[in-house]
Amino acid sequence: MSKNILLMATLVGLALTGGAMAQAPGQANGPAQLADTSKGKVLADAKGMTLYTFDKDADGKSACNGPCAANWPPFAATGAATPAGWTTITRDDSTKQWAYKGKPLYTFAKDEKPSEIKGDGFLNGAWHVVTP
Repeated sequence: MSKNILLMATLVGLALTGGAMAQAPGQANGPAQLADTSKGKVLADAKGMTLYTFDKDADGKSACNGPCAANWPPFAATGAATPAGWTTITRDDSTKQWAYKGKPLYTFAKDEKPSEIKGDGFLNGAWHVVTP
């Protein structure tokens, strides 16, 4: 395929998708990727660490600060683009955090390697893996 045809195909793809090309396998549509776990596919950060939501978060605000955030590091938001379904929230310390479908996202400090889900169901079921 010539460079001109490849460039044209890329431009057409961008036009058809509103500027976002289809993600490669293993990628989610947004700042996260997909990871295979014992509970099926979940959203994960760039390192493959599972992302979680917290039931005590409400109205797009994180309830996990201080010692909680040390155990459940917020999924830090970078960049200006926010794909469909994704938003950013401003935390109490003024940092930005990704939210998926309105729920702030976190990793779990006790997940030692990619695709672990040790935090799922933690704190009497208040923490949940995020499914696509």
